Amino acid sequence: MQQNKTASQQKSISPACWVPTAYFAMGLPFIAINLVSVFMFKDLGISDTQITLWTSLIMAPWTFKFLWSPFLEMYRTKKFFVLVTELLSGVLFGIVAFSLFFDYFFAISISTMAIIAFSGATHDIACDGVYMAELNKENQAKYIGVQGAFYNVAKLVANGGLVAMAGTLAEHFGAIEGASIEANKGAYTSAWMIIFAVIAVIMVLIGIYHIKILPSSQIPSTTKKTTSEIERELMTVIEAFLTKEHIFYYICFILLYRLAEGFIMKIAPLFLRASRDVGGLGLSLTEIGTLNGVFGSAAFVLGSLLAGIYVSRFGLKKTLFTLCCIFNLPFVAYTFLAVVQPTNVYLIGTCITMEYFGYGFGFVGLTLFMMQQIAPGKHQMSHYAFASGIMNLGVMFPGMASGYFSDLLGYRNFFIYVLIATIPAFLITYFIPFTYDDSKK
Repeated sequence: MQQNKTASQQKSISPACWVPTAYFAMGLPFIAINLVSVFMFKDLGISDTQITLWTSLIMAPWTFKFLWSPFLEMYRTKKFFVLVTELLSGVLFGIVAFSLFFDYFFAISISTMAIIAFSGATHDIACDGVYMAELNKENQAKYIGVQGAFYNVAKLVANGGLVAMAGTLAEHFGAIEGASIEANKGAYTSAWMIIFAVIAVIMVLIGIYHIKILPSSQIPSTTKKTTSEIERELMTVIEAFLTKEHIFYYICFILLYRLAEGFIMKIAPLFLRASRDVGGLGLSLTEIGTLNGVFGSAAFVLGSLLAGIYVSRFGLKKTLFTLCCIFNLPFVAYTFLAVVQPTNVYLIGTCITMEYFGYGFGFVGLTLFMMQQIAPGKHQMSHYAFASGIMNLGVMFPGMASGYFSDLLGYRNFFIYVLIATIPAFLITYFIPFTYDDSKK
């Protein structure tokens, strides 16, 4: 009776009270590990090769999270896993902050971030589970935009505000822009320690907030499936995925569509931060935080919205190649910046904004293709998760190698070869077959 009463009370909690914070907490660890840490390691003297290899490799849990998602149904509730992962990630970010004062900070922080990645991927599974379990279809549709908005707010806060804040703090602690890494290391260590401590506090506070606010009407099942039953079901779902029509072609398409982005994702911020005498642009953290976090994020959202309108009007089959072009061609902006090395921050900002707009516009094409051509069928949700995992592999592997090629070739030649890496995406997209009817209704 008490259980039913509690469930009823939690059902009455407005989704507006927890959907924004839940999806902000979903985005913050991913952005902090994938993007913000790149700037930190660069400022603390780690090579591009090491940064790109390890910060790409530790993203693997977000790729393979579908493998353990069925097992979360066997224990406790979805809310339980959301709370545990938020609080755990907060504590672990605190360890990352504390590790910066040790000589072997890179090994300690990367190892800790790998655990955060597993925690964050598990949080994604559980958070989406709460969303689907606690909201009816009407509210799911109503708050789907809030999901995406606050995930991007996390990107704006972390890759924009916190990166800019790191620059301000470093200056406060005595860093001099353009001085040697050794001369500035103490200041940047203190600055980045504070930034990751702030991230830790945010995650812990959200976890504490969700203890009371996050709803959980889920009642653990008394007839749970065994591990062997879940494993058999997982194998059945995987087999069904691999026997879909055109699936080999589709897997190649997913991997190649973002190939160039995979190479450029980690190197672009390192290039912006690197000094001009090694071919970079020498921008300050404050400038990068503003350009990426504010103007870049705004351009990404605008591109996504316009692409949605474009596809809804003409259909995916007619627009997919155009979307691929708009996704990949703006990478020429970084080639221009590497060749010319302009000093005008407005020109640099225009190039960065153009690339973010193209990314937002073109990414819609890949997402919709996975939803409409790969996922449909008996196991739609699972097959979309598989496709998303393969998509992440297509970014992770080139990202791991990007630092090596950048150090080998130099920034200028590296970005030229990135443009060559877009060619496979154009070819496979142009000839791709459609399994399901895409005629405009």
